[in-house]
Amino acid sequence: MTRTDDAAVADQVARRDEVRTLSDQLPRFMRLVHALKNQVASDRDRAALVLLHPLTRLGPLRQGALAELVHADPSTVSRHVAVLVERGLVRRVADESDGRASRLVVTDDGRAALEALRRERESHLERVTAGWSAADLASFTTLFGRLLDDMSATLPGVGDACDPTDATRETP
Repeated sequence: MTRTDDAAVADQVARRDEVRTLSDQLPRFMRLVHALKNQVASDRDRAALVLLHPLTRLGPLRQGALAELVHADPSTVSRHVAVLVERGLVRRVADESDGRASRLVVTDDGRAALEALRRERESHLERVTAGWSAADLASFTTLFGRLLDDMSATLPGVGDACDPTDATRETP
């Protein structure tokens, strides 16, 4: 083997080790995200509030289309939508193409609730990353966005429709 071959093999081994580490870190990340969700005050149904993201981004949607979009069971989405409607965060309007159906529209209160949720999330991330340099934060944000984009691209039927960051983020 030549020195170039040795370097290539070493790079492959190092890459495999890094992918393994990332694979081990993802379940921890998911557990932490789940734990953060559970810290929310009991009067807020965060699962229902998450549905405000695609409704705000994409505009009025039928409930079935929303369930399909977020890859959730229609009965689960129905319960969450009922909470949103009851709280005045979403209202049903007649579907112009089919008067028997309705579309879900985010109300001003819904937009305010979504903005409060965003501020809460940003405040938490600000505390978590307070010791990071601006360069480290920018680098991580870019790479994390790239990971999410690449993961989305490998899953059939999963696009950016559920992405709350919408088109304001550019991919490198």
